[in-house]
Amino acid sequence: MVDWLQHETGGLLLLCAAAIAVLLFLIIKVKLEPFISLLVSGLLLALAAGLSVEEIVGTALSSKESILEKGFGGILGHIAPIIGLGTILGAILEASGGADVLTRRLLGVFGERGAPLAMGLAGLIFGIPVFFDIGIFVLAPLVYITARRGGRSLVLYAMPLLAGLSMTHAFLPPHPGPVAAAGLLGVSLGWIIVMGLVCGLPAFLVAGVAWGSWIGKRVQIAVPDDYVVAERAREEEGGPAEKRPEPALSLVLLIIAVPLVLILLATFGTVWWKESAVLPVLTFFGNPAVALTIAVLLAMWLLGLRRGIPAAELSELATRSLRPIGMILLVVGGGAFFGAVISATGVGKALAGTLSDAGLPLIVLAYLISCGLRLAQGSATVAIATTSGIVQPLLAGEGYGQAYLALIAVAIAAGSIIASHVNDGGFWIVSRYFNMSVRDTLKTWTVLETILSVTGFAAAALLSLLV
Repeated sequence: MVDWLQHETGGLLLLCAAAIAVLLFLIIKVKLEPFISLLVSGLLLALAAGLSVEEIVGTALSSKESILEKGFGGILGHIAPIIGLGTILGAILEASGGADVLTRRLLGVFGERGAPLAMGLAGLIFGIPVFFDIGIFVLAPLVYITARRGGRSLVLYAMPLLAGLSMTHAFLPPHPGPVAAAGLLGVSLGWIIVMGLVCGLPAFLVAGVAWGSWIGKRVQIAVPDDYVVAERAREEEGGPAEKRPEPALSLVLLIIAVPLVLILLATFGTVWWKESAVLPVLTFFGNPAVALTIAVLLAMWLLGLRRGIPAAELSELATRSLRPIGMILLVVGGGAFFGAVISATGVGKALAGTLSDAGLPLIVLAYLISCGLRLAQGSATVAIATTSGIVQPLLAGEGYGQAYLALIAVAIAAGSIIASHVNDGGFWIVSRYFNMSVRDTLKTWTVLETILSVTGFAAAALLSLLV
């Protein structure tokens, strides 16, 4: 029996399924931190599969070659600077008033009739450098005021904004999910950006604009007086950011665009300027950590120091913004370790053989696993990190191109946002900030996330047939 579990395809698949069941049990029932749950599940799987203690954790004198250390260290060395720098960039853009400038300008351009689309574009653009929940905290007051002035349901304006923030959070760097998937699957962030936009923008239009407009006319949610009163009070009190002149919209857009453009130039420079002397320059400045460092320094100077924000205040802002990302990094590291165990046990090869026999495309499997993990435990980051770790061994030695690998990452990201419900922290943030009951949140936000997921995956699956 033990030999069957450790060496036969059926036994290895059963071990993998049992490990995932233990993982979900620890997260959902025991309420254990996802990072610890991933670590425990991975260790149990490694032991059950018959890996030696030395393979799993190393020796008392050295653990450099252990699965535990290499699983964690390999991915964290790649993503930690990117996520950290992206977090600081988003904090500076938020504190400088860049979001207010962007949203008001969009509302001015699109007018009252186009206000829902303007809110969606604000979510798309501002969602690139800031986390999903921060985007809601910053932009929600502008949604309240716009809905009050327009005299229409809060849902009509909130849905496009949420679709924009959710799409960028799931599909685009420097957010933790896509960055982790890129590192685990071995695909450049440039290709992630391209495929994320190609698949994510249609999904945003269908979920945020089409669905948002339809449901916004059918679910009537008024803006409570205390929402607007609280916002007016904050404006009248005026913090340091309000007393300073607002940044120019061009500066805000420039700082958001700089890292994306540099990363894309480095990625496609390897194709367009393969033999050129300019390629090393593009490679250096297009490294994600270097590109984001440049963007952060520009933001500190153009949005901070030049506008009267002291260096000490910027330093405190950066320190404060980095505090929440520790657990994110640990979760991603835990997912990488879990995947490394799966690879070492031979489960990956067993699963690949089963897929080949069943004729199930890899991109479909990646999406379904991500969907299952998302529905079960609620966290998009956990779903992406764990699924990428499971799928990575299936890609080894297959010679897939960067475009295809990026589409696999998009499919995983799409699965990670499906059907947000009561086990997802984002569900309760949306419910609270937009004055919706649980039932109304399920009818609006949950359906929006499902449409965003399915449409994004459909785009990725279709493109995978062409690359």
